[in-house]
Amino acid sequence: MTQAIQTREIQYTAADGSSLIGYFAAPENSQAVAGVIVAPEWWGRNEYTEQRARELADHGYAALAIDMYGDKRVTTDAKQAYEWMMQTFGDAETIDTRSKAALATLAAQPEVDTTRLAAIGFCYGGKVVLDLARSGADLKAVATFHATLSPKAPAQVGAVKAEILVLHGELDTMVSLDDVASFKDEMFAAQAEHDVIVFEDAKHGFSNPLADERAKANDVDLGYNAEAEQHSLAAMYALLARHLD
Repeated sequence: MTQAIQTREIQYTAADGSSLIGYFAAPENSQAVAGVIVAPEWWGRNEYTEQRARELADHGYAALAIDMYGDKRVTTDAKQAYEWMMQTFGDAETIDTRSKAALATLAAQPEVDTTRLAAIGFCYGGKVVLDLARSGADLKAVATFHATLSPKAPAQVGAVKAEILVLHGELDTMVSLDDVASFKDEMFAAQAEHDVIVFEDAKHGFSNPLADERAKANDVDLGYNAEAEQHSLAAMYALLARHLD
């Protein structure tokens, strides 16, 4: 599927005063379409996140690759990424306020149908969109790739409006299968619609073709898996089609 798309950067401000810069991609047409937030890995809003936004636009969605660190800061250094990520954990409301500002910014774009919103996230960004869903955000669907699954606060009954799809690697040493089991328990207790797919022989970062390079440079346990990437993206697009099309 290939169609003409448009892209632009959008500057927005969160309730905590941070100046954030998103990357927006949408089909070139006048009809409002469903909108999807794309939350980045801990590296920041980099080319990989923007690529995923363009792919969503190519599939007929409007997508906003969001900035969680401010001023679209990015890095390829794991220590710097960890520092920036932990800064957003320092105040319990930071992730909440910045993700909600991004969702409001997406919904405010004229290309977006505000009744059809979803969110996807990778690694750290997976936690961002899961916590957004847990907070009761008006989302139809949420998909995560090799995400951090632990909640800021467990989801409550009736709070989660989205169907949640978790895409996880069997060999992920950063998020264990016990963590996956705990997530399932949380979702069942909250009566939230959810599904988990575990990919054999897949490590943390399996969806990113640069994972092996980043692993070697930073001595961290990441690994790209083309088959898991392909199947996880297909599952995500099937989820979006069910709820947004």
